[in-house]
Amino acid sequence: MVNKDDIELLMTPEAVDVLRSLPPIESKANVVQNVSALRKRGLSPEMTSVVLLQRRLRTKAAGKFGPFAEQMFFTEDGLQQATRLSVAARHAARFRDAGCAHVADLGCGIGGDALALAGLGIRVTAVDRDDVTAAIATYNLAPFDKADVVHGEAESMDLSGFDALWFDPARRSSSRRLSNPADWSPSLSWVFGQAAEKPSGIKLSPAIEQTVLPVDAECQWIDDRGDTVECVVWTGILARPGIRRSALVLGDGESHELTADEPDTNVPIGEIGAYLYDPCGAVLRAQLLGKLARELDATLITDQIAYLSNDSGAETPFAQRFVVREILPLDQRTIAARMRELEIGTLEIKKRGVDIDPAEFRTKLKLSGKKSATLLLSRGSTGRIAILADRV
Repeated sequence: MVNKDDIELLMTPEAVDVLRSLPPIESKANVVQNVSALRKRGLSPEMTSVVLLQRRLRTKAAGKFGPFAEQMFFTEDGLQQATRLSVAARHAARFRDAGCAHVADLGCGIGGDALALAGLGIRVTAVDRDDVTAAIATYNLAPFDKADVVHGEAESMDLSGFDALWFDPARRSSSRRLSNPADWSPSLSWVFGQAAEKPSGIKLSPAIEQTVLPVDAECQWIDDRGDTVECVVWTGILARPGIRRSALVLGDGESHELTADEPDTNVPIGEIGAYLYDPCGAVLRAQLLGKLARELDATLITDQIAYLSNDSGAETPFAQRFVVREILPLDQRTIAARMRELEIGTLEIKKRGVDIDPAEFRTKLKLSGKKSATLLLSRGSTGRIAILADRV
Protein backbone atom coordinates (compact mmCIF):
# COMPACT_ATOMS: atom_id res chain seq x y z
CA MET A 1 0.00 0.00 0.00
CA VAL A 2 1.48 3.37 -1.06
CA ASN A 3 0.73 6.31 1.27
CA LYS A 4 1.63 10.02 1.40
CA ASP A 5 4.88 9.42 3.27
CA ASP A 6 5.89 6.84 0.68
CA ILE A 7 5.28 9.34 -2.12
CA GLU A 8 7.46 11.96 -0.42
CA LEU A 9 10.29 9.44 -0.15
CA LEU A 10 9.74 8.06 -3.62
CA MET A 11 10.05 11.40 -5.37
CA THR A 12 13.40 12.31 -3.86
CA PRO A 13 16.48 12.25 -6.13
CA GLU A 14 17.95 9.51 -3.94
CA ALA A 15 15.00 7.17 -4.48
CA VAL A 16 14.95 7.84 -8.23
CA ASP A 17 18.68 7.07 -8.49
CA VAL A 18 18.39 3.88 -6.44
CA LEU A 19 15.43 2.70 -8.51
CA ARG A 20 17.38 3.29 -11.70
CA SER A 21 20.22 1.12 -10.41
CA LEU A 22 18.10 -1.88 -9.39
CA PRO A 23 17.60 -4.88 -11.69
CA PRO A 24 14.09 -6.35 -12.24
CA ILE A 25 12.63 -8.19 -9.25
CA GLU A 26 11.20 -11.51 -10.41
CA SER A 27 10.91 -13.45 -7.16
CA LYS A 28 10.88 -13.22 -3.37
CA ALA A 29 14.54 -14.27 -3.38
CA ASN A 30 15.37 -11.12 -5.36
CA VAL A 31 13.59 -9.03 -2.72
CA VAL A 32 15.56 -10.56 0.15
CA GLN A 33 18.86 -10.06 -1.66
CA ASN A 34 18.04 -6.45 -2.52
CA VAL A 35 16.90 -5.59 1.02
CA SER A 36 20.26 -6.72 2.35
CA ALA A 37 22.19 -4.86 -0.35
CA LEU A 38 20.26 -1.60 0.10
CA ARG A 39 20.56 -1.65 3.89
CA LYS A 40 24.32 -2.08 3.51
CA ARG A 41 24.33 1.01 1.26
CA GLY A 42 22.86 2.96 4.18
CA LEU A 43 19.25 3.28 3.05
CA SER A 44 16.68 3.57 5.80
CA PRO A 45 14.16 0.76 6.27
CA GLU A 46 11.41 3.09 5.02
CA MET A 47 13.31 4.07 1.87
CA THR A 48 14.27 0.45 1.22
CA SER A 49 10.65 -0.68 1.47
CA VAL A 50 9.34 2.09 -0.82
CA VAL A 51 12.00 1.59 -3.48
CA LEU A 52 11.68 -2.19 -3.60
CA LEU A 53 7.90 -1.99 -3.89
CA GLN A 54 8.27 0.31 -6.89
CA ARG A 55 10.97 -1.90 -8.42
CA ARG A 56 8.65 -4.91 -8.09
CA LEU A 57 5.70 -2.98 -9.57
CA ARG A 58 7.82 -1.73 -12.46
CA THR A 59 8.84 -5.28 -13.24
CA LYS A 60 5.20 -6.37 -13.18
CA ALA A 61 4.14 -3.34 -15.23
CA ALA A 62 6.41 -4.22 -18.16
CA GLY A 63 3.65 -6.47 -19.53
CA LYS A 64 1.31 -3.47 -19.78
CA PHE A 65 3.65 -0.57 -20.45
CA GLY A 66 6.75 -2.13 -22.00
CA PRO A 67 9.89 0.01 -21.61
CA PHE A 68 7.80 3.00 -20.45
CA ALA A 69 7.33 1.18 -17.12
CA GLU A 70 10.94 1.93 -16.21
CA GLN A 71 10.15 5.66 -16.06
CA MET A 72 6.84 5.41 -14.17
CA PHE A 73 5.57 5.08 -10.60
CA PHE A 74 2.69 2.81 -9.64
CA THR A 75 0.30 1.71 -6.93
CA GLU A 76 -0.78 -1.92 -6.83
CA ASP A 77 -4.46 -1.13 -7.42
CA GLY A 78 -3.57 1.46 -10.05
CA LEU A 79 -1.44 -0.99 -11.99
CA GLN A 80 -4.10 -3.68 -11.81
CA GLN A 81 -6.76 -1.39 -13.25
CA ALA A 82 -4.51 0.42 -15.73
CA THR A 83 -5.18 0.00 -19.45
CA ARG A 84 -2.47 -1.79 -21.40
CA LEU A 85 -0.54 0.85 -23.33
CA SER A 86 -1.12 -0.87 -26.70
CA VAL A 87 -4.87 -0.75 -26.04
CA ALA A 88 -4.80 2.80 -24.65
CA ALA A 89 -3.05 3.93 -27.83
CA ARG A 90 -5.97 2.66 -29.92
CA HIS A 91 -8.42 4.52 -27.70
CA ALA A 92 -6.35 7.71 -28.02
CA ALA A 93 -6.32 7.35 -31.80
CA ARG A 94 -10.11 7.28 -31.82
CA PHE A 95 -10.22 10.61 -29.98
CA ARG A 96 -7.64 12.06 -32.36
CA ASP A 97 -9.44 10.84 -35.48
CA ALA A 98 -12.69 12.35 -34.19
CA GLY A 99 -10.98 15.75 -33.92
CA CYS A 100 -11.05 15.95 -30.11
CA ALA A 101 -8.41 18.50 -29.08
CA HIS A 102 -9.00 18.52 -25.30
CA VAL A 103 -10.08 15.42 -23.36
CA ALA A 104 -10.89 15.04 -19.67
CA ASP A 105 -9.69 11.74 -18.19
CA LEU A 106 -12.04 11.39 -15.23
CA GLY A 107 -10.71 8.79 -12.83
CA CYS A 108 -7.24 8.78 -14.37
CA GLY A 109 -5.57 6.39 -11.92
CA ILE A 110 -1.82 6.28 -12.50
CA GLY A 111 -2.28 8.10 -15.83
CA GLY A 112 -1.93 5.31 -18.40
CA ASP A 113 -4.77 6.44 -20.67
CA ALA A 114 -3.81 10.10 -20.28
CA LEU A 115 -0.26 9.18 -21.28
CA ALA A 116 -1.53 7.65 -24.53
CA LEU A 117 -3.69 10.71 -25.27
CA ALA A 118 -0.85 13.15 -24.59
CA GLY A 119 1.48 11.00 -26.64
CA LEU A 120 -0.70 11.70 -29.70
CA GLY A 121 -0.63 15.43 -29.09
CA ILE A 122 -4.08 15.65 -27.51
CA ARG A 123 -4.44 18.03 -24.58
CA VAL A 124 -5.61 16.03 -21.58
CA THR A 125 -6.74 17.00 -18.10
CA ALA A 126 -6.41 13.97 -15.82
CA VAL A 127 -8.53 13.92 -12.66
CA ASP A 128 -8.40 11.59 -9.67
CA ARG A 129 -9.93 11.94 -6.23
CA ASP A 130 -7.13 10.06 -4.42
CA ASP A 131 -4.24 12.36 -3.55
CA VAL A 132 -1.58 9.65 -3.70
CA THR A 133 -2.79 8.41 -7.07
CA ALA A 134 -2.98 11.96 -8.41
CA ALA A 135 0.60 12.58 -7.30
CA ILE A 136 1.78 9.47 -9.10
CA ALA A 137 -0.14 10.47 -12.25
CA THR A 138 1.53 13.89 -12.07
CA TYR A 139 4.96 12.24 -12.08
CA ASN A 140 4.06 9.87 -14.92
CA LEU A 141 2.67 12.67 -17.09
CA ALA A 142 5.41 15.22 -16.33
CA PRO A 143 7.17 14.71 -19.71
CA PHE A 144 4.07 15.90 -21.60
CA ASP A 145 3.42 19.64 -21.90
CA LYS A 146 -0.23 19.04 -22.89
CA ALA A 147 -1.07 16.96 -19.81
CA ASP A 148 -2.36 18.41 -16.53
CA VAL A 149 -3.40 16.54 -13.40
CA VAL A 150 -6.13 17.67 -11.01
CA HIS A 151 -6.68 16.21 -7.56
CA GLY A 152 -10.45 16.28 -7.13
CA GLU A 153 -13.81 14.67 -7.62
CA ALA A 154 -14.86 14.03 -11.21
CA GLU A 155 -18.43 14.97 -10.29
CA SER A 156 -17.26 18.43 -9.20
CA MET A 157 -15.48 19.26 -12.45
CA ASP A 158 -16.83 21.80 -14.92
CA LEU A 159 -16.89 19.68 -18.09
CA SER A 160 -18.18 22.34 -20.47
CA GLY A 161 -14.75 23.22 -21.87
CA PHE A 162 -13.79 19.72 -23.00
CA ASP A 163 -14.33 18.22 -26.45
CA ALA A 164 -14.74 14.70 -25.08
CA LEU A 165 -14.52 12.64 -21.92
CA TRP A 166 -12.77 9.43 -20.93
CA PHE A 167 -13.96 7.48 -17.90
CA ASP A 168 -12.35 4.60 -16.05
CA PRO A 169 -14.50 4.32 -12.90
CA ALA A 170 -12.62 2.97 -9.88
CA ARG A 171 -14.08 -0.44 -9.09
CA ARG A 172 -12.01 -1.13 -5.99
CA SER A 173 -11.84 0.27 -2.48
CA SER A 174 -8.93 -0.75 -0.24
CA SER A 175 -8.22 -3.66 -2.61
CA ARG A 176 -11.86 -4.82 -2.31
CA ARG A 177 -13.76 -5.19 -5.57
CA LEU A 178 -16.99 -3.20 -5.67
CA SER A 179 -19.74 -5.15 -7.42
CA ASN A 180 -22.44 -2.45 -7.32
CA PRO A 181 -21.91 0.18 -10.09
CA ALA A 182 -23.52 2.76 -7.80
CA ASP A 183 -20.49 2.41 -5.50
CA TRP A 184 -17.91 3.00 -8.23
CA SER A 185 -16.04 6.28 -8.39
CA PRO A 186 -17.57 8.01 -10.22
CA SER A 187 -20.83 6.04 -10.17
CA LEU A 188 -21.87 4.42 -13.43
CA SER A 189 -25.22 6.21 -13.54
CA TRP A 190 -23.45 9.59 -13.34
CA VAL A 191 -20.95 8.48 -15.98
CA PHE A 192 -23.67 7.40 -18.41
CA GLY A 193 -25.49 10.66 -17.80
CA GLN A 194 -22.41 12.69 -18.76
CA ALA A 195 -21.71 10.43 -21.75
CA ALA A 196 -25.19 11.10 -23.09
CA GLU A 197 -24.37 14.82 -23.19
CA LYS A 198 -20.79 14.79 -24.50
CA PRO A 199 -18.76 12.34 -26.68
CA SER A 200 -17.24 9.80 -24.32
CA GLY A 201 -15.32 6.58 -23.94
CA ILE A 202 -16.09 4.49 -20.85
CA LYS A 203 -13.79 1.66 -19.84
CA LEU A 204 -15.59 -1.18 -18.03
CA SER A 205 -14.88 -4.74 -17.01
CA PRO A 206 -15.36 -7.22 -19.89
CA ALA A 207 -17.71 -9.10 -17.57
CA ILE A 208 -20.05 -6.11 -17.19
CA GLU A 209 -23.72 -7.07 -17.06
CA GLN A 210 -25.24 -6.65 -20.51
CA THR A 211 -28.41 -5.15 -19.05
CA VAL A 212 -26.65 -2.04 -17.73
CA LEU A 213 -25.13 -1.06 -21.09
CA PRO A 214 -26.82 1.73 -23.08
CA VAL A 215 -28.61 0.46 -26.18
CA ASP A 216 -27.76 3.51 -28.29
CA ALA A 217 -23.97 3.37 -27.86
CA GLU A 218 -21.16 1.34 -29.42
CA CYS A 219 -19.97 -1.37 -27.05
CA GLN A 220 -16.56 -2.82 -27.88
CA TRP A 221 -14.95 -5.81 -26.19
CA ILE A 222 -11.20 -6.18 -26.57
CA ASP A 223 -8.91 -9.22 -26.55
CA ASP A 224 -5.21 -8.44 -26.27
CA ARG A 225 -2.67 -11.24 -26.64
CA GLY A 226 -5.20 -13.87 -25.67
CA ASP A 227 -6.74 -12.02 -22.70
CA THR A 228 -10.18 -10.41 -22.71
CA VAL A 229 -9.17 -7.14 -21.08
CA GLU A 230 -12.08 -4.69 -21.20
CA CYS A 231 -15.36 -3.43 -22.57
CA VAL A 232 -15.45 0.16 -23.82
CA VAL A 233 -18.67 2.09 -24.37
CA TRP A 234 -18.37 4.83 -27.00
CA THR A 235 -20.90 7.65 -27.39
CA GLY A 236 -21.47 10.67 -29.62
CA ILE A 237 -19.01 11.20 -32.48
CA LEU A 238 -16.70 8.59 -30.93
CA ALA A 239 -19.23 5.85 -31.72
CA ARG A 240 -19.10 4.53 -35.28
CA PRO A 241 -22.34 4.70 -37.30
CA GLY A 242 -24.16 1.40 -37.63
CA ILE A 243 -22.01 -0.42 -35.05
CA ARG A 244 -23.45 -1.34 -31.68
CA ARG A 245 -21.40 -4.49 -30.98
CA SER A 246 -17.71 -5.05 -31.63
CA ALA A 247 -15.14 -7.74 -30.81
CA LEU A 248 -11.60 -6.44 -31.34
CA VAL A 249 -8.70 -8.90 -31.25
CA LEU A 250 -5.14 -7.56 -30.89
CA GLY A 251 -1.86 -9.43 -31.06
CA ASP A 252 1.50 -9.66 -32.80
CA GLY A 253 1.13 -6.17 -34.21
CA GLU A 254 -2.13 -7.04 -35.97
CA SER A 255 -5.78 -6.27 -35.24
CA HIS A 256 -9.00 -7.93 -36.35
CA GLU A 257 -12.55 -6.86 -35.64
CA LEU A 258 -15.98 -8.41 -35.81
CA THR A 259 -18.84 -5.89 -35.77
CA ALA A 260 -22.65 -5.82 -35.92
CA ASP A 261 -25.53 -3.42 -35.33
CA GLU A 262 -27.06 -5.70 -32.67
CA PRO A 263 -26.30 -8.88 -30.70
CA ASP A 264 -26.07 -11.96 -32.92
CA THR A 265 -26.16 -15.22 -30.98
CA ASN A 266 -28.34 -17.55 -33.06
CA VAL A 267 -26.29 -20.64 -34.01
CA PRO A 268 -27.72 -24.02 -35.11
CA ILE A 269 -26.58 -27.25 -33.44
CA GLY A 270 -24.78 -29.86 -35.53
CA GLU A 271 -22.45 -32.83 -35.38
CA ILE A 272 -18.83 -32.55 -34.30
CA GLY A 273 -16.81 -32.30 -37.49
CA ALA A 274 -13.13 -32.48 -38.34
CA TYR A 275 -12.36 -29.15 -36.66
CA LEU A 276 -13.32 -27.56 -33.35
CA TYR A 277 -13.22 -23.83 -32.51
CA ASP A 278 -12.97 -22.20 -29.09
CA PRO A 279 -14.15 -18.57 -29.64
CA CYS A 280 -12.25 -15.78 -27.92
CA GLY A 281 -13.76 -13.99 -24.96
CA ALA A 282 -14.42 -10.76 -26.87
CA VAL A 283 -16.68 -12.56 -29.37
CA LEU A 284 -18.64 -14.26 -26.60
CA ARG A 285 -18.97 -11.11 -24.45
CA ALA A 286 -20.00 -9.03 -27.48
CA GLN A 287 -22.67 -11.64 -28.25
CA LEU A 288 -21.39 -12.14 -31.80
CA LEU A 289 -21.10 -15.93 -31.84
CA GLY A 290 -23.77 -16.14 -34.53
CA LYS A 291 -21.83 -13.94 -36.93
CA LEU A 292 -18.62 -15.88 -36.34
CA ALA A 293 -20.39 -19.18 -36.88
CA ARG A 294 -21.75 -18.04 -40.25
CA GLU A 295 -18.34 -16.81 -41.34
CA LEU A 296 -16.90 -20.24 -40.53
CA ASP A 297 -19.94 -22.18 -41.77
CA ALA A 298 -19.86 -23.83 -38.35
CA THR A 299 -22.41 -25.13 -35.86
CA LEU A 300 -22.55 -25.55 -32.08
CA ILE A 301 -21.65 -28.99 -30.75
CA THR A 302 -24.62 -28.81 -28.37
CA ASP A 303 -26.99 -26.30 -26.80
CA GLN A 304 -25.50 -23.69 -24.41
CA ILE A 305 -21.88 -24.73 -25.10
CA ALA A 306 -19.86 -22.23 -27.11
CA TYR A 307 -17.68 -24.69 -29.00
CA LEU A 308 -18.11 -24.46 -32.78
CA SER A 309 -17.31 -27.18 -35.29
CA ASN A 310 -17.01 -27.64 -39.06
CA ASP A 311 -15.23 -29.79 -41.64
CA SER A 312 -13.53 -27.02 -43.60
CA GLY A 313 -11.01 -25.88 -41.00
CA ALA A 314 -11.27 -22.25 -42.11
CA GLU A 315 -8.79 -19.97 -40.34
CA THR A 316 -9.99 -17.18 -38.05
CA PRO A 317 -8.37 -14.76 -35.61
CA PHE A 318 -11.50 -14.91 -33.46
CA ALA A 319 -11.14 -18.47 -32.13
CA GLN A 320 -8.57 -21.10 -31.24
CA ARG A 321 -8.69 -23.89 -33.84
CA PHE A 322 -8.20 -27.61 -33.24
CA VAL A 323 -8.10 -30.72 -35.42
CA VAL A 324 -10.32 -33.37 -33.84
CA ARG A 325 -8.65 -36.76 -33.36
CA GLU A 326 -11.42 -38.64 -31.63
CA ILE A 327 -14.29 -38.29 -29.17
CA LEU A 328 -14.19 -40.16 -25.86
CA PRO A 329 -16.68 -40.47 -23.03
CA LEU A 330 -15.77 -38.15 -20.16
CA ASP A 331 -14.61 -41.02 -17.96
CA GLN A 332 -11.30 -40.78 -16.14
CA ARG A 333 -10.31 -44.44 -16.52
CA THR A 334 -11.22 -44.58 -20.19
CA ILE A 335 -9.28 -41.41 -20.94
CA ALA A 336 -6.26 -42.51 -18.89
CA ALA A 337 -6.09 -45.80 -20.75
CA ARG A 338 -6.33 -44.07 -24.13
CA MET A 339 -3.58 -41.60 -23.19
CA ARG A 340 -1.28 -44.53 -22.33
CA GLU A 341 -2.07 -46.20 -25.67
CA LEU A 342 -1.21 -43.00 -27.54
CA GLU A 343 1.90 -42.34 -25.38
CA ILE A 344 0.67 -38.85 -24.48
CA GLY A 345 2.63 -37.30 -21.64
CA THR A 346 1.87 -33.62 -22.19
CA LEU A 347 -1.83 -32.83 -22.20
CA GLU A 348 -3.45 -29.40 -22.37
CA ILE A 349 -6.92 -29.61 -20.83
CA LYS A 350 -9.68 -27.08 -21.59
CA LYS A 351 -13.25 -27.23 -20.35
CA ARG A 352 -16.64 -25.70 -21.04
CA GLY A 353 -19.93 -26.62 -19.38
CA VAL A 354 -18.53 -29.21 -16.96
CA ASP A 355 -17.53 -28.81 -13.31
CA ILE A 356 -14.02 -30.26 -13.45
CA ASP A 357 -10.69 -28.84 -12.31
CA PRO A 358 -8.30 -29.39 -15.26
CA ALA A 359 -5.16 -29.51 -13.10
CA GLU A 360 -6.65 -32.07 -10.72
CA PHE A 361 -8.04 -34.12 -13.62
CA ARG A 362 -4.63 -34.14 -15.34
CA THR A 363 -2.95 -35.43 -12.17
CA LYS A 364 -5.43 -38.30 -11.91
CA LEU A 365 -4.63 -39.42 -15.47
CA LYS A 366 -1.01 -40.21 -14.44
CA LEU A 367 0.32 -39.29 -17.85
CA SER A 368 3.55 -40.63 -19.28
CA GLY A 369 5.04 -40.64 -22.74
CA LYS A 370 6.67 -38.19 -25.14
CA LYS A 371 3.71 -37.06 -27.26
CA SER A 372 1.33 -34.14 -26.68
CA ALA A 373 -2.30 -33.28 -27.36
CA THR A 374 -5.24 -31.18 -26.20
CA LEU A 375 -8.29 -32.55 -24.39
CA LEU A 376 -11.49 -30.49 -24.44
CA LEU A 377 -13.96 -31.50 -21.74
CA SER A 378 -17.54 -30.55 -22.48
CA ARG A 379 -21.08 -31.69 -23.06
CA GLY A 380 -22.22 -33.15 -26.35
CA SER A 381 -25.49 -34.42 -27.77
CA THR A 382 -24.97 -37.74 -25.94
CA GLY A 383 -23.83 -36.35 -22.59
CA ARG A 384 -20.43 -35.45 -21.18
CA ILE A 385 -17.59 -35.95 -23.65
CA ALA A 386 -13.83 -35.50 -24.01
CA ILE A 387 -12.60 -34.36 -27.40
CA LEU A 388 -9.02 -35.34 -28.13
CA ALA A 389 -7.53 -32.81 -30.52
CA ASP A 390 -4.42 -30.99 -31.73
CA ARG A 391 -3.95 -27.24 -32.01
CA VAL A 392 -3.63 -25.93 -35.55
